Amino acid sequence: MGDPDWLEDYLKFRDDKRNTKNGVSKARFRDNGFLKYWFRGVEQFAPWVRKIHFIVNGRIPSWLDTANPKLHIVRHRDFIPGEYLPTFNSVVIERYMYRIPGLSEHFVYFNDDFYIINKLPVERFFRNGLPCDIAVQDYNPAWSQWYRRIKNNIRIINSHFSKKEVMAKWHDKWFNRCYGFKARWNYILRFYDKFTTLRVPHNAQPYLKSTFEEVWAVAGKELAETSVNRFRALDDYTPELFRTWQICSGNFEPYNTYSDTKMFPLMVRPRQAVKAIYKQSYKLICLNDNVHIRNYESVISNLKAAFQHILPEKSSFEI
Repeated sequence: MGDPDWLEDYLKFRDDKRNTKNGVSKARFRDNGFLKYWFRGVEQFAPWVRKIHFIVNGRIPSWLDTANPKLHIVRHRDFIPGEYLPTFNSVVIERYMYRIPGLSEHFVYFNDDFYIINKLPVERFFRNGLPCDIAVQDYNPAWSQWYRRIKNNIRIINSHFSKKEVMAKWHDKWFNRCYGFKARWNYILRFYDKFTTLRVPHNAQPYLKSTFEEVWAVAGKELAETSVNRFRALDDYTPELFRTWQICSGNFEPYNTYSDTKMFPLMVRPRQAVKAIYKQSYKLICLNDNVHIRNYESVISNLKAAFQHILPEKSSFEI
């Protein structure tokens, strides 16, 4: 467990029954020591980044130089209404991101398991002032708790957008060649009246802050009511609500985000993850932790060695 103070606070509010259903495990909390490589990756491969808003709700890493002018330490209380604190629900935290003081209209959201391992130009995220994204429909598996939450999003989307009108107006964006075979569901489902779900890249996500403001203006009641969920719940609304709204509004430029991004579940693909880092095979990777990783210490050690190989120098964010 990376932060004992945070863990103590978490245990005060934990609801064992709910957390069991939502798969909460120590893998969500442990510190693998990779964070410094995230900062090194930004500085080395994305020097165009002007400001990093680093959201924390506990101890700040001892090695982090909080005096760096490009770094803004953000506490939950700085942007989440006090009546919903403390919260341990990531989707509640994410829906209030647009309230972070000083946040730009154009921003990119990173989870703590996304890493930059190769040159990453600003055009990867924004072109013509719009976020780059993939507009591809997807099949909705009812057995997945995450997709059951995404269904909540889609109900709001379908109540404010006509699928036929959206796909006609932004036809070239929905049926863009760059999506390749991944666009097949757009063709299969094009005659269906309603949106089902959109394909969800597990990836760093570019946003317009104004998108959040628009969604809150029409769905503030639903978002506020579910902000009381301190832990994940089936009536939650996920960040896909904002992303899907952005796409349905036509506020995006077509880009196949899968072309330079890869998620590695460390339970089954640790060797592939290590190899990808050494070879810098992608611009972005996600390292998905799991309590069932075999030979955990060895896996983490090999990943650290790979990161150290491509990012050996300290960043200006390190003391």
